[in-house]
Amino acid sequence: MTDDEELELLERELPVLSRLRRFADGLEEVPWFSRLGEMLHPGTRRIAEHYLDQLGFPDTEIAILADWEDAAASAETFDWANPAWEAEELVRADLTGRALDYMSDEALQLGLSVVSDRAGHAAKSALLDTAALWDMVDENVHNLSVGGAVQAAYGAGLLLLAAANDPEFDADTHAFAVKFQLFEHGRWPVGVVGSSFNLF
Repeated sequence: MTDDEELELLERELPVLSRLRRFADGLEEVPWFSRLGEMLHPGTRRIAEHYLDQLGFPDTEIAILADWEDAAASAETFDWANPAWEAEELVRADLTGRALDYMSDEALQLGLSVVSDRAGHAAKSALLDTAALWDMVDENVHNLSVGGAVQAAYGAGLLLLAAANDPEFDADTHAFAVKFQLFEHGRWPVGVVGSSFNLF
């Protein structure tokens, strides 16, 4: 790649990376894990149903988990090779390809690492407060829940990058956008297991 081509690429990358930085900065304001175990608000239920529709599992039932014990059991028995996980991996690969159409792999990884770091710090801090209220001290469960939050933020950041240069791409209704909204509603979408979408 010539110097002129590298400069042109950098000029294309900077605006979207600036948007990604603003997204990362806002992660401290997300009410991570603030409504665990509560009754499911109708608006939150619609978001969960929309996530399932977008992912291709419209007939999956939403299962509300009552406590950390149920959430931990669900997370620890989650099959990473199940159809829903594989569907998310295909979506992630598609978004990565779209983003790499107009930005370098280095810029992509740099931007998403910032999102992951910010999400990890914000979610961990919020989780410790919430876990203290529940008297939940299991470090493994802490890691599973924070890991889910980081993964959702990473997906939302990747979606932002993929949609940045395509005005016809509907990012607002994308599966990764609505999954992140569940965390914004204070819930932990643990995952689809069999015919159930386990939501804490």
